[in-house]
Order: sequence, then C-alpha cells, then structure tokens
Amino acid sequence: MRRSEVLAEESIVCLQKALNHLREIWELIGIPEDQRLQRTEVVKKHIKDLLDMMIAEEESLKERLIKSIAICQKELNTLCSELHVEPFQEEGETTILQLEKDLRTQVELMRKQKKERKQELKLLQEQDQELCEILCTPHYDIDSTSVPSLEELSQFRQHVATLRETKASRHEEFVNIKRQIILCMEELEHTPDTSFERDVVCEDEDAFCLSLENIATLQKLLQQLEMRKSQNEAVCEGLRAQIRELWDRLQIPAEEREAVATVMTGSKAKVRKALQLEVDRLEELKMQNMKKVIEAIRVELAQYWDQCFYSQEQRQAFAPYYSEDYTENLLQLHDAEIVQLRNYYEVHKELFEGVQKWEESWKLFLEFERKASDPSRFTNRGGNLLKEEKQRAKLQKTLPKLEEELKARIEMWEQEHSKAFVVNGQKFMEYVTEQWEMHRLEKERAKQERLNTTTVSNATANSSIRPVFSGTVCRSPMSRLPPSGSKPVTTSTCSGKKTPRGLKHGANKENLELNGSILSGGYPASAPPRRNFSINSVASTYSEFARELSKASKSDATSRILNSTNIQS
Repeated sequence: MRRSEVLAEESIVCLQKALNHLREIWELIGIPEDQRLQRTEVVKKHIKDLLDMMIAEEESLKERLIKSIAICQKELNTLCSELHVEPFQEEGETTILQLEKDLRTQVELMRKQKKERKQELKLLQEQDQELCEILCTPHYDIDSTSVPSLEELSQFRQHVATLRETKASRHEEFVNIKRQIILCMEELEHTPDTSFERDVVCEDEDAFCLSLENIATLQKLLQQLEMRKSQNEAVCEGLRAQIRELWDRLQIPAEEREAVATVMTGSKAKVRKALQLEVDRLEELKMQNMKKVIEAIRVELAQYWDQCFYSQEQRQAFAPYYSEDYTENLLQLHDAEIVQLRNYYEVHKELFEGVQKWEESWKLFLEFERKASDPSRFTNRGGNLLKEEKQRAKLQKTLPKLEEELKARIEMWEQEHSKAFVVNGQKFMEYVTEQWEMHRLEKERAKQERLNTTTVSNATANSSIRPVFSGTVCRSPMSRLPPSGSKPVTTSTCSGKKTPRGLKHGANKENLELNGSILSGGYPASAPPRRNFSINSVASTYSEFARELSKASKSDATSRILNSTNIQS
C-alpha cells in the first residue's frame, strides 16, 4: 500500500474522530438535534468545499501538464526537423508529469543545438566572405535561413579550411614573386610604370587580391623581367668576352685592365653602358693595330687546329691565314673563322678530348715499348722494372678499351651528322689501325736488326776462340728466323771432345757480353731458349692484339731477367 493511501485512511479516521468529538461537545452542551444537523451540514460543506477546491486545482495542474506536453511535442518535432535528427521517442510508459519534464528538457537541448549551429553558420559565413574577397572566389552556397545539419557544417568548415590553406599558399607565392620582382627591377633599374606593378611593389601585402588571375599575371611579369635580366646578362657577358678577347689580342697591360675591373661583374644599365664604351675603345685600338690582332688570332687558330686534329690540307684550306695583306676584310675573315672553329670544337669537345686521351696513352705505350727493348733497364735494382711492367700491362688493357669506346661514340656521331669524323685528315679508326700497323712493322724491323747483329757477333766470337782450343770447341748455336709464333731452330756441331767447364762458360759469357741481351741468335747452356714473337697483321680486334702483345712482353721480360742474372753472375 502506498503511503498516500495510508495517509488518506488516516485522514478519514481523523475526520471521524473530529465529528465524534463534535457530537460529544454538542451532547454536553445540549444542542438540539435540528441544530446538530445544521452544524454537521456546515462541517460537511466546509470539507466538501475544501476537497472540491483541491480537486479543481489538481485538475487544473493536469490540464496544464497536458497542454505543456502538446506544446513541447510540437516544438520538439519542429526542432528535430530543423536539426535533421530523429524525432524524440519516450522509452516505456511514464506519467504525465515525467513526460512533460522529459519533453521540456529535450526541447531546451534542441534549442541550444539550434542556437549553436546558427552561430557557427554565421561565423563560417563571415570567414568565407573575408577569404573569398581576398581570393576573389564566389561565396560558399548554403541557406542561411535554415538550420544547417552537422554534415553541412562539417563540409562548410572543410571549405573554409581549404580557403585558408589556399590563401596561405598564394600569399607565400605572392611574397616570393614580389621579392624576385623587386630584385629584378633594381637590377634593371626599372621603375613601376603600371597600376598593377605599383600595386605589387608599393601596396600593403595583405591588401593584394590573391586571385588566380593576379598570381598568373605576377608570374608573367616576373618572367618578363627575368627575360630582360637574362638578356642583359647575356649581352654583358658577351661584351666581357669580347673585351677579354680584345685585351689578349691587343696585349693590353694589366694595370689598364684593372681600370675597368669594377664593370666586369653585374648587368645593370650603367655596367652595360661602361662595357660597351670599353668595347668601342678596344675596337678602335684593334683597327689601329690590325697586324698585331690578326697575328694573335692566328695563334689561337693554330691552337684550335691542334685541338681539332686538323690535317695540313685542312689548315691550308683557310687561305687568308697565309695572307700578308693586313686589312679590315682580312680581320673579318679571321674573326669568322675563329668563331666557326671555336663552335666546332665546343660541339665535338668530348670526342676531341677522348682522341687526345688516346694520343697520350699511345705515346706512353710506345715509351714503355721502347724501354722494354732496352737491355740496360735490367741493371736497375730500385724496383722501377717491376713498376714499369705493371704500368705497361695495365696500359695494354686500357688502350684497346678506350679505342672501343671511341669507336662506338664516333659511329653514333657519324650516324647523327651523316659524315665522317676525321683526325689529321683521315677517319679516326683508320688512323688508329695505321698507328698499330706502323708499330708492328717497327717491332719486326728492330727484331730483324737485333737478330742480324746477334748472328754477326756470335760468328765473330766463335772464330776468335777457335785457335785457342785447336778445333775442339763447340760452335755457338746459330738460329734461323722461324715462322711467326714458332720456336727458333737451333743447330750445333761439336768436334767430339768436351770443352772444359770454365772455358765453355767463359765463351758463353763472351757471347752474352757481345750481344748485350739474349735474342734468338744464341743462348747460354743454363738458359732456356726464348720464343721469337711476331705479329703478322693488325689483330681483328684490339683486345686480341693486346693479349698477343702481352704474351710476347712477358716472354721478353722473363728471358731478359734470366740473361741479366747470368750476366751479373
């Protein structure tokens, strides 16, 4: 039982006691029955009026609650629709009072959300308007009269954030371009002469409209200024190059050059003007010193001819080089030729440097070959012999490789230019083949000369020894010139008696001293025969030639070291 029900029963009991008490009082007083009845009616009326009043008040409360529920429900539905949220649903059964309270609370919450969204929308619209004015872009399209949804607000926030990033990026780009424009204008000594240029240079950076069109115009302006600056720099650099060339040709002293050193850098208008004045002065001097200038150009021409490996016919093709009529026309011809030759060298510089590298390597290779055929090098005990052999072996590997690289590059160049690449008047690879063939022929000639010298020396030595031993000595071995790549064929005769060991050794020693080095003509008894090596023709590839040459070199080196050991002993 509820406490309210218990309290109601207690009220009834209390009322019953009060009525009983009244009846007792009336009985003691002696109030007649009709008056008792009247008095009881009065009590009843008071109680009934009080209860009716209380009931009326509670009914009024109920009506107000019901009315409030209806109003809240209606407003809540409207708010839910505006805020784009699901309608409010009361969970389970509840009393009128609780329902009214819940609905009222929910309405207040919805009102707060609506207010916050409207405030944020207004703030975003203000920010959007400010950014759009700076970036010159249209405003964000959103209905400001309705309550935005959470998704719409999120998209609006993202849009404003993107605008901020765009503004920051464009502002940074604007500042950088502006700085470069100011530097270019200072370099060009250019004063802003249009309203746009003045807005860029003179106006406040924050007031500049950062539209795509303005940024594009800024970039175009910068490109124009940089182009003018580059043209000025190119003109000034050309003037400087012309000045240096004229200085060298006219042999201008250093102190006179120092007088214009201040304008040898920079490209401002005053610098360009000073450079032009110096060129004009030097041109006038050039006309006054025509012969001296032409001779200076000829020296430079000769240097380029050497660097471009011009043949004598190519050099003689420029007839003005040999003219002694020093006129302005002759100077112009020399100027045109040196420009053409200089450009030709710059275009083919890598190839010419490669050919020069081969020339240097080839000269070093021939030097090693010359030292390898010199018997006196075996008396050097300082370690140079081993060092030279290593360098020689390394060069025999790198030289053919360099030739192959040049061959590939030259073939590619000839395909691109549809003409032959010539060195000293002939194709480079023909020139290389010719050098190898000349080297081979020279080696064969030198070998034949050493062979003839050795044969004559051995014959002379044996004939001088023969009387001492009364016909009982062994003849020094005589060798025939073998076919290429074969061992020497040695023939020897002896009278039958053995030569005493000491005398035999002495005879061999004498032959060695006469010959200077062991060749295919004669060998001591303790030394193995040495192979003669000859190259029949230029190898099909330079690598094969190098391997054959390396084998021959190693064989030569081994024999010479053995001979040197015997000689020293």
